[in-house]
Amino acid sequence: MNFIHSLAHNLRLALCYAGLPRKSFFMRLPALLLALTLGSTSAFAGGIEVVRLLPEYMPAASFMRVSEYFNGKENTRGATILRTQPASREGFYFNLRTKSDTAIEVAWIELQIITPVSPEARTESFAISLPRGSHLTRFGLTGKDWPSPQARPVAWKIRLLSADGAELATQQSFLWSKPDASAPAPKKAE
Repeated sequence: MNFIHSLAHNLRLALCYAGLPRKSFFMRLPALLLALTLGSTSAFAGGIEVVRLLPEYMPAASFMRVSEYFNGKENTRGATILRTQPASREGFYFNLRTKSDTAIEVAWIELQIITPVSPEARTESFAISLPRGSHLTRFGLTGKDWPSPQARPVAWKIRLLSADGAELATQQSFLWSKPDASAPAPKKAE
């Protein structure tokens, strides 16, 4: 019991005193439920585990590091960053943390997304190489491909594919799994 108590105490300290404004329990509850939901739906196939997937809008300033002022090169901090518009950093990203038993030289991330601008699903593909162990990949719609900082995707689905097209892992938003509202309902047999 003491172990659980000390773990809860350390978690509380980390959440409350990590430089973030103090929030009430009721403000943290939705974030906790979202984290538990995303954590519990991790996919595991082909030696790849999706540990975490966090979609978020990121301004260009999120990617600036002090080292960039000295050498002019973007510091990715060991993460792989993939953009639809490579010249533009601002956009809506999916932060994907994977764990792999073996290194995968050639893989593809297929992103299907419904944006607030269009009801049609848009598909983007990103080529990637995954190292053995844990790795962070940030990929997203940047520049003119994302409407505004306030916009959020309506629904999305992400598939991690091997070089031969076999599905290694998949994740999707809750709304992606819902049936198409514009499709006619099946008629009941009388």
